[in-house]
Amino acid sequence: MLDFAALSATPLALDPYEHLVVPGFVPEAELAGIAADFPALPGPGSHPPTELQIKGRFKAVIDDLLSPQFEKLIEQKFNIDLTDRPTMYTVRGFTREKDGEIHTDSETKLITVLLYLNERWESDVGRLRLLRNGTDLENYAVEVPPFGGTLLAFKRSDHSWHGHKPFSGPRRALQLNWVTSQRVADFERRRHRMSTKVKKVKAFFARAEA
Repeated sequence: MLDFAALSATPLALDPYEHLVVPGFVPEAELAGIAADFPALPGPGSHPPTELQIKGRFKAVIDDLLSPQFEKLIEQKFNIDLTDRPTMYTVRGFTREKDGEIHTDSETKLITVLLYLNERWESDVGRLRLLRNGTDLENYAVEVPPFGGTLLAFKRSDHSWHGHKPFSGPRRALQLNWVTSQRVADFERRRHRMSTKVKKVKAFFARAEA
């Protein structure tokens, strides 16, 4: 499902910090099928797989991201040993106006991987920027288009600033992280699971009132 050869051929970039971008990491011919199997989400925010129906070609993408082959490539690219480092992933389908504020990711994350599953992107906003500081969204080195199966991976650091201009609407993405410990992974899964459950309840009552 994923173009590991393209990832292998992509050099690591250093400006503004260690990262790589692989356009078409999901082959174009696969995007429609993945979109058809994309899980129904109760609202914006990050949702853990335990609260979703993961199936079909969407599941195949997840399986590839969690494969030893992908982990080995990430280790080689970032010169990092991920042995015994747990992974966690979440699914996003919508972005709110308040999303995209400048941040670096938490210290418990080692590597962040974002895979964009939108078939097209016509908006000028909602494009993730890799920034040179934590205050200026216009001072960026790279702007990543969130469509076409594009992969972004970066090593978290105290200066791994990123964000995007406010956008409200559908914006499909998978986020995979290697984290420092199983305790961290378990805590984040519980936190996201509770958040998703709350959103499901709110969505249920919103439908009932409609």
